Amino acid sequence: MPGLIDSLNIATSSLDAQQEGVEVAGQNLANINNPDYARQVLVEQAATPLQTSFGPEGTGVQVVGIQQIRDALLDQQVQGENSITSYLQAQQEALQTAQSNLGEQLADSSSSDTTGVGSTGALDSDLSGLFNNFQALSTDPSSTANRQAVISQAQQLAAQFNQVDQSLGGLKAQLNQSVQTDVASANQLLSQIAGLNQQIALAKGTSGGSANDLIDEREQALENLANLVNFQPVANADGTVNVVVDGQLLVSGSQVQDTLQAYDAGGGQMLVSTASAPGTALTLTGGSIAGAIDTRDGALASLQGGLNQLASQLISQVNAAYSKGYDLNGNTGADFFTGTNASNIGVNATLANDPSALQAAGVAGVPGDNQVAAALAQLGNTAQTALGNQTFSDSYNATITELGSALSNTNSSLSDQQAVQEMLTQQRSSASGVSLNDEMASIMTYQQAFEASAELVNTINTMMGDLMGIKQS
Repeated sequence: MPGLIDSLNIATSSLDAQQEGVEVAGQNLANINNPDYARQVLVEQAATPLQTSFGPEGTGVQVVGIQQIRDALLDQQVQGENSITSYLQAQQEALQTAQSNLGEQLADSSSSDTTGVGSTGALDSDLSGLFNNFQALSTDPSSTANRQAVISQAQQLAAQFNQVDQSLGGLKAQLNQSVQTDVASANQLLSQIAGLNQQIALAKGTSGGSANDLIDEREQALENLANLVNFQPVANADGTVNVVVDGQLLVSGSQVQDTLQAYDAGGGQMLVSTASAPGTALTLTGGSIAGAIDTRDGALASLQGGLNQLASQLISQVNAAYSKGYDLNGNTGADFFTGTNASNIGVNATLANDPSALQAAGVAGVPGDNQVAAALAQLGNTAQTALGNQTFSDSYNATITELGSALSNTNSSLSDQQAVQEMLTQQRSSASGVSLNDEMASIMTYQQAFEASAELVNTINTMMGDLMGIKQS
């Protein structure tokens, strides 16, 4: 049967196990404020027993590993929700910038109202002001002051169109740049994930270790990648994770099989493909890259198209009526507006220095005639076929209301999405996070067990001393 030496070995194994347990609990406490850290627990089992005449006799305890408390399903859900949240945040930021560029008050994030438009100095105000000044001119067409007011208002309106178009063009360029920047960041993360995969496989395969800290680091890299682009993770038996984007294998174990590539699809439209199939756009369904692309090609493109159509129709209709009129000197046939759309609309340069050149009369040589001025004023209330049978103001309001609706919907969706993400994050934290109370309780348990094991060592030492004394006597 086992003797005192065997009992001493049992006590020693217990001391070692309790000391290791304190170290694991201390590691957990050290990372209690680390959101990327998953709690670890000591895994112990009874040591191999000795076969004696009395049956199997215990030989103590042995530590078989340090287990990480991590739920792979929850991790994948968090990654997926990160992609959706980042997608909506990218859309929200772009739409809010577009709203700011318009100078209009659109939908409020806490309201479903999308009709609050018409801020002072914005396009809607300037558009209305032009036709109001045409109306004032029709009451006194020979007035230099009225003529100058029309010209100044038209110049302000044209400048607003130019400024808004330039601002929206700048926003489009920013979104294209963000696509390129995010693609570069995604490729760096793909390389990092592959490198961590290699280290994890090596730690598990060679030393039989758990690679817990490396897994924490890789999970953070995967979640950062999810912020940029939605992907499908595929777990392998060796502990590595493959990364698949739109059916394309980008990371396979420790190897980066392919990378992402931003390319110009024409007209400054940056899209994303794989490096192995350049020019073949991937279908991205989440992440900030998809959010930027979808907003650029959706709400922003619709806004720019609507403004360009409005400016183009304004130019053609005003010029059609205006070119038939006569100025105070009997001249006719000139255009009021120059340009073709919002980007280049302008006012005939001749008018800037000579208000008498404004063609307000319908009959030559009759300064008091107001036929053309009245016709121009009436255009403000005339439904335009090319604008969907809406007036100029109604068409503009419809265009920006569409943007307001898109912003309101995005705000609402983002609010709901953030609630879902917070719920999942808390759920994972409850399962994998470090609890101060639990770790302190573990430390106390290990400490008491250590003290008891130490007492056992002292007892065995005393017994061995007594035994030696008996033999010597």
